Amino acid sequence: MAIVTSLADQPARTITKQMQTKSSRQKPTQRQLGEISKAVDAELKERSGYVCERCRKARAVERAHITGRKQLSHKTTVTDLLHLCSECHRWLDATPEGIRYRKELRIKSEAISWHGSKATRS
Repeated sequence: MAIVTSLADQPARTITKQMQTKSSRQKPTQRQLGEISKAVDAELKERSGYVCERCRKARAVERAHITGRKQLSHKTTVTDLLHLCSECHRWLDATPEGIRYRKELRIKSEAISWHGSKATRS
């Protein structure tokens, strides 16, 4: 049996691209939790009728998370979203009033989903 005295004497270990990119992560990332599936998007558009859910005047062209990605503990559902026009989305994200409004909606949404899950358990 040969005694290896230095790293230079050892054979090179080949690492394939598949080995490098294979992830051992079990839990989805916040980005993955925040992604909006096609089914959820279709349900959101059906719910809003393509009209802004805040002002009810303009065409809804943007999807806004009521529950931020960092706060999500589950995959995004339609109850986590609003379908808004660009102006209302900016208001929701950038003004103190909008942030308070989002917080109120989040509390209502959580209460509805909690009551819904409680009803299914009984």
